[in-house]
This record gives sequence, C-alpha cells and structure tokens, in this order.
Amino acid sequence: MPPVQNGVQASSLDACWIKSRHSNAEGNCVEVAPLADGGIAMRNSRDPDGPALVYTAAEVSAFLAGAKDGEFDHLL
Repeated sequence: MPPVQNGVQASSLDACWIKSRHSNAEGNCVEVAPLADGGIAMRNSRDPDGPALVYTAAEVSAFLAGAKDGEFDHLL
C-alpha cells in the first residue's frame, strides 16, 4: 500500500477522525486519524474537506513528547 501524500483532501481519506475533548464549540481544533499505512493524518476541523498533513508515528511521538515537556508553551 503506497503511503498517503501530504495535502490530500482530508475528506477523501477512509479515516476515523478524532478531536480533543478540550476543543471548543467554535471548532477551533485539530483532528487526527490513524491511517492504514501506519501514518497519522491531521486536519483543521474548520475545513474538513481541506488538506490533510500526514506524519509518521515517530514524528507525532516526538511532537507529543515536546508538547508534554512544555517546549511549545511559548507559542500561546
């Protein structure tokens, strides 16, 4: 199975999208979905038909570790 390419229309993916329970009613959140090829897709919840960014599990793991360590707190 070929890997899903970045920028593919998110709604065209056969994926079960998940959003954080911390998201608000205004739709300001990022949704993620595991892909059959092992990748992890992300999309903007305000634009579910827009492009999906696709990452490897290792890339998402590294990002989550940094977020948990507070490396991105200065952005907010």
